[in-house]
Amino acid sequence: MRNGGQILISALLQNSCKAVFGVPGESYLTALDALWEQAGLIRYVTCRQEGGACFMAAAYADAIGEPGVCFVTRGPGAMNAAIGLHAAYQGSTPLILLVGQIASAHRDREAFQELDYRRVFGPMSKWVAEVDRPSRIPEYVNRAWRTAVSGRPGPVVLVLPEDVLKAESDTPDLKPAMATPVAPLACDMAGVEAMLANSKRPLLLLGGANWTQAGHDAIIQASETLGLPVAVGFRRQGLFPNDHPNYIGNLGFGGAPMPNDYCREADLILAVGSRLGDGTTLKFSLIPAPTPHCPLVHVHPGAEELGRLYQADLLVQADPSAFAIALAAIAPSGGNPRRGAICASARRRYLAMLDLAAQPGPVDMGVVMRFLSQRLPANSFMTTGAGNASDWPNIHFRYRRFRGALAPVCGAMGFGVPAAVAAKIADPDAPAIYIGGDGDFLMNGQEFATAVQYGLDPIFIVVDNQSYGTIRMHQERAYPGRNSGTGLTNPDFATVAIGYGGHGETVETTDDFAPAFERALASGKAAVIHVKVGVEHLGPNMTVSTLTDRQTPRRRLSY
Repeated sequence: MRNGGQILISALLQNSCKAVFGVPGESYLTALDALWEQAGLIRYVTCRQEGGACFMAAAYADAIGEPGVCFVTRGPGAMNAAIGLHAAYQGSTPLILLVGQIASAHRDREAFQELDYRRVFGPMSKWVAEVDRPSRIPEYVNRAWRTAVSGRPGPVVLVLPEDVLKAESDTPDLKPAMATPVAPLACDMAGVEAMLANSKRPLLLLGGANWTQAGHDAIIQASETLGLPVAVGFRRQGLFPNDHPNYIGNLGFGGAPMPNDYCREADLILAVGSRLGDGTTLKFSLIPAPTPHCPLVHVHPGAEELGRLYQADLLVQADPSAFAIALAAIAPSGGNPRRGAICASARRRYLAMLDLAAQPGPVDMGVVMRFLSQRLPANSFMTTGAGNASDWPNIHFRYRRFRGALAPVCGAMGFGVPAAVAAKIADPDAPAIYIGGDGDFLMNGQEFATAVQYGLDPIFIVVDNQSYGTIRMHQERAYPGRNSGTGLTNPDFATVAIGYGGHGETVETTDDFAPAFERALASGKAAVIHVKVGVEHLGPNMTVSTLTDRQTPRRRLSY
């Protein structure tokens, strides 16, 4: 006989779960005790806030290519975790959120911290279920695991009442849940081959989150064999090595002028894994919806995503890795020499975009990004949250690690700090670097304490312009000179880091950065590098003054 908590943790272990991220709560004490019994096999990572914990689980999933697991308590704990659930849903990240629940006998009495999680989390998850007895826990865990990774991956919520976790059962463990990848049909590949043979300016667009190493290797081979310029979707930089001669940048937000210009010129778009959301398509204008400006092949594992918005010329239901392996087997066509020249030209235009002129202000972030691209090894993780500060790495860092870019597709602030901690748990020997704004860092800066607690050494580069810079940018464009609500008074971030037990550096000039970075790296501790870029700084090639100078003053509004 085992109690529900023991059955639950055993079911997670059966599915090769190695880490659970969470904040402890009284609603799942039995499961916490079971985690203590299995401490040598499964790691419980104690976080400082449930939003940070759920972000951490999502980033961990993105880093390892398997479901992340987060455990939170009922009511407030679950609601704090909702932001991570939303990020996982929009990012197609496999995630299992375990939620402690009130005792079953108290349901529907508005008991202390009671919520109906099917109604709360239904729109932002693939499946929400409440377990009613311990004997069914293995069944529910396996179904949750399979649901999270099948079709379009995403988050699943399992709700566990206190009494179910305490009750005992002699139910046995089940075999691990099985994934069933979908491969393209022969007729699909024949259609792709024919369309490629007639294309002079194709674009291979990569997206999604359920790629395997074999698929990653195959798509590189296919791009080389077929002479295909490769772009990645919004915040998918880790899907293709950025130093490869066929890589031409990320499409959509942050992709101007390249590869967005090339996309507009393309005579065929082969979109693999991407659901073609608004971040990748510039709010559905770069690739016009519902009818694209050129022939479109849309490859996606979820049947519900195919044809939902875009009327593609060929719809292929297939896992991206399975499709990539099939694509790599296609023989090169006669048009490849011409395509090779076009691909080389697109690559040159992309590199020219990266060659930034000197940036105004006390710290030139363009110089910083060139240094980091050259200094960091190929196995490095780069994590970001939201805001213009994330444009520095997402556009100007040379990502080379498969799954090395950990960033929120939904644009959630606060993702990058817990993501850097998760990266170090996924691969302790690989550098994990966070770059984000002062506003973004403080959204989940408390998870710096988690890094210190577990002896992890991510480096957090805080780009401080004393504002919510992205919103300030929009204000200056729409309401020039009318700065409202975006100014920030910040702490000394380096001193804060030292107070947590980490390493702190302050950078006030461009020349200060490289030696500060080397000291942070050598410290062997979690470290903050506080980069004071000045209040004028809004991002690459952008200052408050340049935006203000472009605007015509608006008539003062009367209310």
